[in-house]
Amino acid sequence: MPRRKPDPAALEARIGHAFANRDLLGHALTHMSAAGGAYAKSYQRLEFLGDRVLGLAIAEMLYAAFHRGSEGDLSRRLSELVRRETCADIAEEWGLGPHIRIGSKEAAIRTNRSVLADVTEAVIGAVFLDAGYPAAHAVIEKAFGPRMKALAKPPSNPKAVLQEWALARNLPIPVYEMVEQFGPHHAPRFRILAKVQGLKPAEGTGSSKRGAEQDAAENLLLREGLWKRPVKPGSQDDRTPAPAAEAPGAAAPADDRLDDVRAGA
Repeated sequence: MPRRKPDPAALEARIGHAFANRDLLGHALTHMSAAGGAYAKSYQRLEFLGDRVLGLAIAEMLYAAFHRGSEGDLSRRLSELVRRETCADIAEEWGLGPHIRIGSKEAAIRTNRSVLADVTEAVIGAVFLDAGYPAAHAVIEKAFGPRMKALAKPPSNPKAVLQEWALARNLPIPVYEMVEQFGPHHAPRFRILAKVQGLKPAEGTGSSKRGAEQDAAENLLLREGLWKRPVKPGSQDDRTPAPAAEAPGAAAPADDRLDDVRAGA
């Protein structure tokens, strides 16, 4: 039985924009495997554009919403909102997967979260070309606005926390070393070591290099007693970092707190 084509009008309703030129939407939903290697017929160029539009719109939203936020606070919120994991979540909420046009043997691509994140940005780029920045801003605000409002505090970034902790003790910045890439080609996984002078390396894994680095940094902080694992809102625990322990040979105040050295990645 042939695969039933999903309804583009229903997708437009979920996105919050009715396209005057649906060819733009079609391009945003076309993977390279279905574009015959032609960049202009796939989502890649639109992804490039949409990434910039998304960043501008989120920055504008944050500037308007958090009047007392410092540059560092706003930057951390921005990084959290535009990261690939968030864009992939938006793609799933919009139901983009079934609409993605792929090559005949690439079915797994429709559930690849990296691809879903790319297509989300491509759709935003398509909206921008179809109706301009105000329309793209409206789509972004509808999808990302609730997440922005849910960030009561600027998110902590394990890589940034670890780097600031090291620099505060006159140590070199942490180094991240690729151990291996594994898993299928359409859904690779990465294993990375986080290294800080004087400390045993810690390993992390993730679906992207950045995610694996964050995981490795967090695992090092957890192991050294410098961090408490973030928990979901409403939990009995909290996400307050533990007191910062002394690095071997380093002289730093015993009561240092990681909250005091949080910074954007």
